[in-house]
Amino acid sequence: MTEPGPANDPTDDLADRVAALMPRAKADLAELVRIPSVADARQFPPEHCLHAAQWVAAAFAEAGLEDVRLAATPNGSHAVLGHRPAPPGAPTVLLYSHYDVQPPLDDSAWQSPPFELTERDGRWYGRGAADCKGNIVMHLTALRALGDDIPVGLKLVVEGSEEQGTGGLEAYVPDHADELRADALLICDTGNAAVGIPTATTVLRGLANVVVTVSTLAGDLHSGMFGGPAPDALAALIRMLDSLRDTDGTTRVNGLDNDGIWPGIGYDEQQFRADAGVLDGVGLLGSGSVADRLWARPAVTVLGIDCPPVVGSAAAVPATARARVGLRVPPGTDAAAAADALAAHLRAAAPWGARVEVEREGTGSAFRASTDGPAYAALDRAVRDAYGKPVSFLGQGGSIPLCNVLAGTFPDAELILMGVEEPRCLIHAPNESVEPSEIERMAHAEALFLRYYGADHGQSSDGAASSSADYC
Repeated sequence: MTEPGPANDPTDDLADRVAALMPRAKADLAELVRIPSVADARQFPPEHCLHAAQWVAAAFAEAGLEDVRLAATPNGSHAVLGHRPAPPGAPTVLLYSHYDVQPPLDDSAWQSPPFELTERDGRWYGRGAADCKGNIVMHLTALRALGDDIPVGLKLVVEGSEEQGTGGLEAYVPDHADELRADALLICDTGNAAVGIPTATTVLRGLANVVVTVSTLAGDLHSGMFGGPAPDALAALIRMLDSLRDTDGTTRVNGLDNDGIWPGIGYDEQQFRADAGVLDGVGLLGSGSVADRLWARPAVTVLGIDCPPVVGSAAAVPATARARVGLRVPPGTDAAAAADALAAHLRAAAPWGARVEVEREGTGSAFRASTDGPAYAALDRAVRDAYGKPVSFLGQGGSIPLCNVLAGTFPDAELILMGVEEPRCLIHAPNESVEPSEIERMAHAEALFLRYYGADHGQSSDGAASSSADYC
């Protein structure tokens, strides 16, 4: 592999071209954020998502892609597709993002209107500014900076229902594989460990959710007349849920290992506390490093409980209680087997002979990327030039089911998860924002990646990114 030159090589004006495009990037992001493209017709009219899809299609057509069109997916959403033919013998890169966004949640918690891009303290605020419209703008800026000097083929897919998890694109991909087939897939729906630290996400945890119902009585009973010997269903449920954690908070599900070690970049404990908003004096759960607990070990969360509310509750012994329990599982753990283990654990933990029903709500497999191919080598070279430091590897607690669908459909392709999202972006929360310098440098890195991957494709991948990345 050719040795990378110094960051922002003065003989190459690509960084200057990206910088000159940043006012346009801001204007594009402002237009996109203004469209409330929440893919839930119960909350926002579907016309908003269609408007966003049409905007994205027009922007990428103007940026040089061909046959840009809207394709209906099985859940009724529209994916934006396009392509640019590869030069003879050159590889093809798929560019992915999504234009739908999370709902704004509590408008009163926003310091500025959620669907109006607002600059404050150097950051750009608005719903979708980072997740994932900021990544769409990153793609556009990289392509505009390169112009006609793109030495690879390109394919584009920008989906329209990722945040709702209704599986439109996952269902579309297997039956339309040729439309999306590529040698490297840039899945731009993640981001860096922190501003200024170029990072590829190589691990995504899977999930296994169940709903557990506990029954002990034919009906609720007056606690004054029957309380004491009458078995309390809510108390039984509380004991069962408590059994899922050790005294230090470590997740313990019978049959699941919980001693995994994360080999990539670490996550400073104080930084995690700040990012997560942990209250002063409240301890973190579990043992091992924060990264171990986030990305290499199972983690249980009680997502919801059905029981009498405090206001309006009666002096009665509950006959039934129900909880929704989520389990995040690391790569190497089968999600279906984890769901079985969770269900078995809950049944075994039921006290007093309480009757237990467990309904499996859904599972999603974990994902681990292979990092020793030519695409990762080109990425490392690109971020060294754009950031002046090597690529680091990160895990993510969330699940992106599409990654497993793509990996299964294109087993020989390299998947790279990257983007402009970093912890301060507060994606999915009020006051979501993006750091403009991340859009600029990640667009520069993407443009360099396309250039280097096309030039270096087919060369030996010895000394690829996995040998130079930050493993701490």
